[in-house]
Amino acid sequence: MKFLYDDESFSFEALRAAGYAAYGGADLGEVLVTCRQIPEVDEEAWSVRWAATAARIERIGRGALAAGHRVSAREALLRASNYYRTADFYRRENPAADAESARLAKGSQQTFADAAALLDTPARALRIPYEDTTLPGYLFLADDSGTPRPTVLYHGGYDSTLEENYLALAAGALRRGYHVIAFDGPGQGSTVRDQGLHFRPDWEAVVTPVVDFALTLPEVDAERLVLVGTSLGGYLAARAAAFEHRIAACVLHDGVYDFHEVVAATAGRAASMPGGMEALMAQNTKVRWLVRNGRWTLGVSDIDELVKATEAYTMAGVADRITCPTLVLEAENDQFFKGQPRRLFDELTCQKELISFREDEGAGEHCHEGALSLFHQRTFDWLDTEFAG
Repeated sequence: MKFLYDDESFSFEALRAAGYAAYGGADLGEVLVTCRQIPEVDEEAWSVRWAATAARIERIGRGALAAGHRVSAREALLRASNYYRTADFYRRENPAADAESARLAKGSQQTFADAAALLDTPARALRIPYEDTTLPGYLFLADDSGTPRPTVLYHGGYDSTLEENYLALAAGALRRGYHVIAFDGPGQGSTVRDQGLHFRPDWEAVVTPVVDFALTLPEVDAERLVLVGTSLGGYLAARAAAFEHRIAACVLHDGVYDFHEVVAATAGRAASMPGGMEALMAQNTKVRWLVRNGRWTLGVSDIDELVKATEAYTMAGVADRITCPTLVLEAENDQFFKGQPRRLFDELTCQKELISFREDEGAGEHCHEGALSLFHQRTFDWLDTEFAG
């Protein structure tokens, strides 16, 4: 579904940024005026122009806050956070040494933190105990009554950030009476940038401490914990649910059966062309980003190590260990994991449902970007029905 660009990756990321308008994370005019200044596949211009828009909207938010306009400040700061994240997206050649990448990431984090404090029920920043350190998170409450409610434990995927998690899922959950604990696991957001933590395939080692933490909170209904994972999180959450059985329901947005297959297929494609991986990366924005982001988030140095590091990221021989009701989502035109949700669904032996999102309803892109309301409607209606039963 082409949106503003012919390049598949630029189109998708522009759609992703614009889609958060559903919950105040973007204004369509701001997206359009920014993108029209960015030529096709010009990653430097992408970063510069999105950063300029983010800074402009942040100034609006800071001014509104200083003048005592709480709602206006919150709305502008939410948009600025999304735009800073978008500005940083392609800066993955060497993020550890990229001062501008660090500045943009910090900008997204700070503007979101300031917006979260202005929510009708202010969000609570968390540090969740994990091994010998902690994971960053937020507790979003549907209200301040203290009443235990069904609670979503939510993480993203290969490139998600904690701040994006509010727009991607939490805002829709709150409207429906769910509390949300959103968190970054190893390899995600500030954990890789500030703590040097990298992805791990045994994601139950991440989710179990989060469950332990959630059960200490009086607002959490211990019998109605929901685990949701987005994008690569569709593998991570499935893996965790196979071993962490205090989860009452699991949503895979979208289902991922074998991440290694995707990486290995990319390497194989490069091996068959003149110039190999360097040539493929030079001509393909999506591949260039996939490899660079993987080197960073998995802590490897080249494509061969990346292929090797992802071998364990498969649900083969594991899927049948999931016992909770599980919803598997799939996108008709998924450019990353096409066909994998159904493969995972077929391996499940628990109570299960598969929902397909189609191109002709505007929801066929990876993780249904641009169709956030439809994604939330189908997901939370399913959860409501499960818990009512």
